[in-house]
Amino acid sequence: MDALIVCVWICVAACAATWLASLVTGEHSWVDRIWSIIPVVYVGVFAAAADFADLRLNVLAALVLLWGTRLTFNFARRGGYAPGGEDYRWPILRKRLSRWQFQLFNLLFITVYQNIILLLITLPAYTALTRPRPFGAVDAALTVVFLGLLAGETVADQQQWNFHRRKHADLAAGRQPQSRFLRTGLFRYSRHPNYFFEQAQWWVVFGFGAAAAGSLLQWTAVGPALLTALFIGSTMFTESITLSRYPEYADYRASTSPIVPWPPRRGASRPADLA
Repeated sequence: MDALIVCVWICVAACAATWLASLVTGEHSWVDRIWSIIPVVYVGVFAAAADFADLRLNVLAALVLLWGTRLTFNFARRGGYAPGGEDYRWPILRKRLSRWQFQLFNLLFITVYQNIILLLITLPAYTALTRPRPFGAVDAALTVVFLGLLAGETVADQQQWNFHRRKHADLAAGRQPQSRFLRTGLFRYSRHPNYFFEQAQWWVVFGFGAAAAGSLLQWTAVGPALLTALFIGSTMFTESITLSRYPEYADYRASTSPIVPWPPRRGASRPADLA
């Protein structure tokens, strides 16, 4: 069976499993729980279809495995796999929508749309499978860039982890945290640096497919493009919640780039280092 057909059937099964799990448990973060796992499976299928004899596919599989391992670790330590580990935004959204509206949102957006994106972002590996070219200098450069972005996301997530541990420790001890949200380290230059690095890694994956095809004009750009659109919408929703909780977030938002790391706007105050 063609490797793409295999991955499509895996995607269909993932949609069915995550949707049914959300109905049975009443939690709606099951796609989040496979987010860092199923792309590794898809790229592995494409690499296996070449009998692990294609260097570009093997490198892609290794890079995506590193991405998935790191993201799985970060998600697990935040309690994402534990019972009750539902994304905090879904209960808020449930209150804003009627029951049938949220269930439709759960089926079409949370389940189907996100699962399709997880397949689409890996399809440059299918291009590499069907249009093999020798691994070259462009591929080597893309490998280095991917690893750099992976390191950046690791640093951003660790800074966020350290901040929240200190914040919760202060609150538990009856102390007022120095800041109620992270705005130092990489977060001084971007409100969501981890989002930037995450999206950029999948644009690099697209680059591997383009290198295999010998052209940037590839329809597989739809994968990272839809991922970017998803992150933009998610960021807007997340920040609306943050702003309702912390009015001072408005000043931070006014001075700091939303996604792409960039020097703060002139006149922005620099808080004490919390990262």
